[in-house]
Amino acid sequence: MAFSPLLDELVESLRCLPGVGQKTAQRMAFHLLERGRSGGTRLSQALSNAMDGVRRCDNCQNFADSEICGICVKPERRNGTLCVVESPSDLLAIEQAGDYRGGYFVLMGHLSPIDGIGPEEIGIERLLSRVKSEGVSELILATNPTVEGEATAHYIADRLADREILITRLAHGIPVGGELGYVNGFTLTHAFRGRKPLTD
Repeated sequence: MAFSPLLDELVESLRCLPGVGQKTAQRMAFHLLERGRSGGTRLSQALSNAMDGVRRCDNCQNFADSEICGICVKPERRNGTLCVVESPSDLLAIEQAGDYRGGYFVLMGHLSPIDGIGPEEIGIERLLSRVKSEGVSELILATNPTVEGEATAHYIADRLADREILITRLAHGIPVGGELGYVNGFTLTHAFRGRKPLTD
């Protein structure tokens, strides 16, 4: 059943969101039009402002409203440690954990030759330039534990093999509270490779 062209366009536009199919988009559209018009107007304004105003930080490639993001502008975050992540959502997860206090570099993806994503597309040269210019002493490779994430981490490490810099990788393994019988083989392999002595 076809609705008005404006409603059809709203439903189709909502489908661009991840995990939103036809039915979910229809429910969202109906809710906004039936009971949430003020919220819908606010949403449209916020979307418009974000699409026009949010850019990439010139330093770390994270989302920002200005040339330099709120993390990079803090001098205390330039402490010789740089954490490389694939996306702004990965950065947010680390920040919310509250333990890391260094700088970041957001790749905005990972190497994927089959999709035409090479080093240039994710800013590897910018990362290497920053490592050299800031005198980074430790580079933490926090790419995702996928085939592409591992390949990206190894590529970066290889490019920095000739420099005196500590390159570390986030530990991967069995989650706290997990049971071995439910852990997949890939995770178990990483857990065995990353094992360390049990100390007091």
